[in-house]
Amino acid sequence: MTADTAAESLARLGAERVDHRFKGLPPDAGGLTVAELTGQRRNLFTGGFATPVLALSAERLEHNLKLMETYAARHGLAFAPHGKTSMAPQLFQRQLEHGAWGITLAVPHQVRVARAFGVRRVFLANELVDAAALRWIAAELDADPDFELVCYVDSVRGVELMDAALRGATRPVDVVVELAAGEGARTGVRTEAECAAVADAVAATRTLRLVGVAGYEGEVPKADTERVTAWLRRLVALAADFDRAGRFAGLDGIIVSAGGSAWFDAVAEVFAEIPELSLPVLKLLRSGAYVSHDDGHYRKLTPFNRVPEEGALEPAFRLWTQVVSRPSAEQAFVNAGKRDAAYDLDLPFAQVIRRDGAERPATGVSVTALSDQHAWLATTPEADLEVGDWVGLGLSHPCTSFDKWQLIPVAEADGTVVDYVRTFF
Repeated sequence: MTADTAAESLARLGAERVDHRFKGLPPDAGGLTVAELTGQRRNLFTGGFATPVLALSAERLEHNLKLMETYAARHGLAFAPHGKTSMAPQLFQRQLEHGAWGITLAVPHQVRVARAFGVRRVFLANELVDAAALRWIAAELDADPDFELVCYVDSVRGVELMDAALRGATRPVDVVVELAAGEGARTGVRTEAECAAVADAVAATRTLRLVGVAGYEGEVPKADTERVTAWLRRLVALAADFDRAGRFAGLDGIIVSAGGSAWFDAVAEVFAEIPELSLPVLKLLRSGAYVSHDDGHYRKLTPFNRVPEEGALEPAFRLWTQVVSRPSAEQAFVNAGKRDAAYDLDLPFAQVIRRDGAERPATGVSVTALSDQHAWLATTPEADLEVGDWVGLGLSHPCTSFDKWQLIPVAEADGTVVDYVRTFF
């Protein structure tokens, strides 16, 4: 897919009609295209938006994009942010414009979305053994010489299945051996000897090409700085061992990849120690949650807490809800619940209250539970809360925030909506 075609694909998102599929958008915008609605620059609070409505902060979104671009460049890292966080091609494009090497994805559907919008480099952080998906990827590689895909392998059996599905393809699929984060961790090869056996199996095929090693330090059991650093050094040593054994002969470079959103400072530190190998090393970071950050899980876990001199990510999501019941002085209910708010890691956080155009902190208000379409609020005597008030909730876990909303307004600090982000889950 050419750059022009990719731009055209993104532009077509603006031609989509606003209708009942999209929660929270102004009812009187029905029939307009997304581009037409964007051009009206409506205000999130006075422009007819209906609660609940999830919004992204335009300023914080841009801040986070710039911060991780700068961080990766400062530490000599290539960056392939994990696209499964947002599954939003518009955000993929902005990440690429901010220096990303490519986009990381996890399953074939996500790769299809990325390809439909012109993403040219995909790092598939999973072993792919589905024959139909492998044949589709082979056809994409054969049809587009500019398309690059790197995929995990973590078993000899997986290599055999991939090889069987890919026979007849013109271009081999590039693969990296996934080193498991330890016994009892998620996927990946458990021992270095088994890694060598998987690499040997790859070398015995014509359909696959070994280009490096990878893994995910976020799955290290009882993760702390010492354990994560030790595992990352194992990963680097594996790359060096493979290189000494001549497993990367004939390549232009070697990929060494890790990096979720909780330990990228350790990745940067250990990858800076990678010794000189026979070929240039692409040190590939894959953190994805940074794009929106959050008000709970990642606010607590972000590496920027450990290295504040490097900057700070800013939570970009806010879910606007409305008080629909105030049955007692100690309790209130707003009209958003499990269908609207992430709740898999933390409950939402009551942050601000809006009444008559004025905004103030949600003092004395906390979320205690979620029903399908209601949040349960506990209120102390200092809480000033009435039916009809708008309550802005902070959210925890970006991945399960994005996937509940198909079209998300992007609003500036004064409420002006300047864009709409389309998701594909």
